Amino acid sequence: MNATTTAHAPQERRAATLVMACVGVFVAYLPVTTVSVSLPAIQRALDASTAQLSWVSDAFVLPMAALILTAGVFGDAHGRKKVYQAGLALSGLGALVALCAQNIELVWAGQALAGLGSAALLPTTLALISHAVPDPRERGKFIGLWATALTAALAMGPLIAGVVLDHFGWRWIYLLPVPASLLAAVCAARLLTDSRAPGSRRLDWPGQTTAALAITALVYGIIEGGATSFTAPKVMVALSTAAVGAVAFVLVERSSADPMLDLSLFRSPAFTATTLIAMISFLGLIGFFFALSLYFGMVQQLSTLDAAWRLLTVTVVPLALGAPVGRLVHRVSPRLLIPGGLLVTSAALLSLTDIDVHTSFGSLAWRLALLGLGLAFVITPMTATAVSSVPFHKAGMAAAGNNAFRQVGGALGPAILGALLSAKAVDALPGHLTDAGLTGATARQVVEVADHDGIGAVAGMNLGADTPRALAALSDAFLDGLQLCLAVAAILTLLAAVVGMLLLRRPGHTTTTKVAGHSPETAETPSLTG
Repeated sequence: MNATTTAHAPQERRAATLVMACVGVFVAYLPVTTVSVSLPAIQRALDASTAQLSWVSDAFVLPMAALILTAGVFGDAHGRKKVYQAGLALSGLGALVALCAQNIELVWAGQALAGLGSAALLPTTLALISHAVPDPRERGKFIGLWATALTAALAMGPLIAGVVLDHFGWRWIYLLPVPASLLAAVCAARLLTDSRAPGSRRLDWPGQTTAALAITALVYGIIEGGATSFTAPKVMVALSTAAVGAVAFVLVERSSADPMLDLSLFRSPAFTATTLIAMISFLGLIGFFFALSLYFGMVQQLSTLDAAWRLLTVTVVPLALGAPVGRLVHRVSPRLLIPGGLLVTSAALLSLTDIDVHTSFGSLAWRLALLGLGLAFVITPMTATAVSSVPFHKAGMAAAGNNAFRQVGGALGPAILGALLSAKAVDALPGHLTDAGLTGATARQVVEVADHDGIGAVAGMNLGADTPRALAALSDAFLDGLQLCLAVAAILTLLAAVVGMLLLRRPGHTTTTKVAGHSPETAETPSLTG
């Protein structure tokens, strides 16, 4: 091998790692918006209630949130390439199960398997980048491209679903991940170089068990509380279990010799800030997609493809700006980038609170684009800052921890905002029925259906000549709920901006620390100082 070939080899390996990392995060996030905009079609085909529909999304996000830390540790200990390939296999298998599903329970099962695959893919893709690109400044560019791939999956999901649902049944939205996962696994076998964290790490089963218990109980309690009542015994038991599980997790991790999530990471204000921001911002973002897709379907009566074009307005801006923003990460303080982006996002959400059934796409487009602009200055810097704010040898754990809290927020988004939307809409429905001239037995029937089966069930009712007035009242009630959701999402985003202003600092110097088995240049310890 000549000198030129030798010099090019590391660059080629880094390029291959970047490509496979981007493919991995694309496969991991593709189901999020593909399924989100398909929920009305799934509901009609399988006669699912609103609560059952919420579990379609959360069956995917819950295992991803609960097991992402375990997957990160497993990759550190046994090889990230192996975990990456396992993630692709589970993603493909989950899509195949959902593709063949004949009932809502099998859709949940397929979504859960795909969520397990995403839990394996997300921390390993970032850890592979961190290993291949130890220089934190150069790594920011790579993470910018990684975030662009994530945004591309969110952007393409609705378009894929729209085209499929216009020509085929809803099941076929799950077709693409099957060959994509298989092809990526074949390429990864040839292109990826395996890596592990320095030293030895073991799986932290007590930590994993308590984390999974807390997350699952919390999301279950919120979904069921929104569907029934937060004072129902099963809901109170679930929320109490979540609180006990969270306390147990902290106690277990503090006493563990090899914790799944080293709580000392939270001594870094930047890591703490980006973790909280990740959770809060994705709670609002995924919850927003859930609510807005229902608005397009139930209120504006748009086809899935027409809804997809409108949702694309949100995602195309961060898609275009992902790489340029990645280059800004080490030139502009994250204390300016991230809170600034969150403030723009909050303003965009507030601007959407006055939309109604007649809002035109032109009026909607600039607000959705503004929302995308704000997110562009949050997603990439948030991830890059989290990874760069801890010692290099803990980068994989930091990436997994940041993603875990992000997915907890993503799981809570549809649950919390869906519960708020449903509760407000059901509460407002009787008044809007009266305003529409519907009273007596017909109004009581509509309200009973909404109380028992959710507001989505009202749209399928056949009330004869009263149907148009009932649907108009339903639209008005839904808009009341949507306005509440948007206001809450805006307040949460504003809270995240305040957290960023208080805790984020300008990147300081980079120190170099010798780690056993690694040369100094691959064991840099980036630090964020005040």
